[in-house]
Amino acid sequence: MKISKIVSVALLLSASAYGQNSLQNAIKNTDNELFTEAEKQLKTLIASEPQNDLNYFYLGENFYAQKEKDSAVVYWKKAYNVAPNSLFAKVSLAKSLLVEGKREDAKMILSEVIKPKTKNSELLSLVAKTYLVTDTKNFDEIIDFLKRAIELDAKNETNYLLLGDALLAQTPTNGNNAIREYNKVLDINPKSPRGLVRIGKLYQRVNADSLANANYQEAQRIDPTYAPAYRENAELFLNINKPKKAIENWKKYLELNNSLEARYRYSTALFSGKQYCEAITELLNLKNSAFTNLFVERMLTYSYAECTTDKENANKGLVSSDEFFRITPTDKINYLDFIYKGKLLSNLGKDSLALFEYEKAINLDIRAKKDVSGIMASTYLKLKNYSKAIENYEYKRANDKLTPTELFELGRAHFVGMKNYVKADSVFMALNEVSPSFAPGHYWRALSNHQLDLSMEKWLAKPFYEKTILAIKVEDRLKGNNKKMSIESAQYLGGYYERSSEKDINKAKEYWKIVAELDPTNESAKQFLNKNK
Repeated sequence: MKISKIVSVALLLSASAYGQNSLQNAIKNTDNELFTEAEKQLKTLIASEPQNDLNYFYLGENFYAQKEKDSAVVYWKKAYNVAPNSLFAKVSLAKSLLVEGKREDAKMILSEVIKPKTKNSELLSLVAKTYLVTDTKNFDEIIDFLKRAIELDAKNETNYLLLGDALLAQTPTNGNNAIREYNKVLDINPKSPRGLVRIGKLYQRVNADSLANANYQEAQRIDPTYAPAYRENAELFLNINKPKKAIENWKKYLELNNSLEARYRYSTALFSGKQYCEAITELLNLKNSAFTNLFVERMLTYSYAECTTDKENANKGLVSSDEFFRITPTDKINYLDFIYKGKLLSNLGKDSLALFEYEKAINLDIRAKKDVSGIMASTYLKLKNYSKAIENYEYKRANDKLTPTELFELGRAHFVGMKNYVKADSVFMALNEVSPSFAPGHYWRALSNHQLDLSMEKWLAKPFYEKTILAIKVEDRLKGNNKKMSIESAQYLGGYYERSSEKDINKAKEYWKIVAELDPTNESAKQFLNKNK
């Protein structure tokens, strides 16, 4: 077949108008990432038109867009087999060869298809795209083909989109040339969701997130069925740490394209958004559909450790952890993998084994010690190994901030485990500075100072028992540990105003009344109040 006899791709169709319309709908659905619907349409067309190479080619395109390269190659080759004399089918064969790595064979075929005088816009565009989306890229040649295609058909937005893609791939650090071509798409069709999404992606590359979001939102408004607009918007929100927004967009995307790859990205969004229990459900669905990899097992392991609504999750997490370590190359393992295995063991009460995993994390990467020192400290506390608990808390304190809870536990470790009341007082003082309304912090500082002044010559604990009383609301004094803290604080302060140099019987009476109200059987309160009616 001579080049001069080539007509447009549309005229190469030997099918009915219905077939043409169905093919165009299938092509649009593939572009919209409505892959399942497109596949059904194309297979129906193949059944009714088994000799039409275009049907096979575009089914291959559908699979290739889903990263199912083997299936794509099968259908591209079928396109050639049913119509070996069609230039379109030859492009299809060349594309299959490029994907298989047979570059020279593919180039030879494509050089026969495209000649210097080729005047077919769609054929030029198709060959340019074939080179652009596979590993073989001669950008000057691709750009030349697309410019020739545009000269022949200046109203075809696909050519401008591909030219923008090619220019961006040629110079990834400069998006000016690409956006110029994408804007031409909007000049042709101001309501092109494809053009808007391409521009949005360029803005996203330069961290102009609000502009990227605006373009994605406009594309969604113009065409609510254009799935890439939701996918790109979801990825944007995931990148800027807005997982809830990302999840919203993934849900909309899944309404249009419920593919395994899409569900995988949705699972990732749930995981990043710390919706661990929901992530488990999605990740298990992927595994049940034979979609699994090391990242699925890693996310499952971490999610089981974080989601504690099911008592069996720790055991299930260990199964996932074992599978993860079985399938993952050593160089792909990071220290968090050991830390989360440790957390799962700790959730099962196997604290000694958990510590062993934490040590593995540190041995793999010393940076892990900063992350794991707090966890190790609390684990050592459970085992009543106070010196190791203090060692790990102090390490974290030197390299990072301790949480109020960690400061509290560090102070208690000094107080209970080491009987070092000076150190305990210092830690509780730091706790009171960051959490001034936390009554137990003042209470334990009072206890520390009481131990440093058992004879109460200096009444060192007085200001801290006063702060304890003030930090507990009157209506909350009977709740939990508040009762014990309130009684001891009031008892101490009652004694202070009864016996110290600042003797004040009326103030003492106020505190002993608090004791009596909270504990009517308290003998000390009874004696004082009977004596001072």
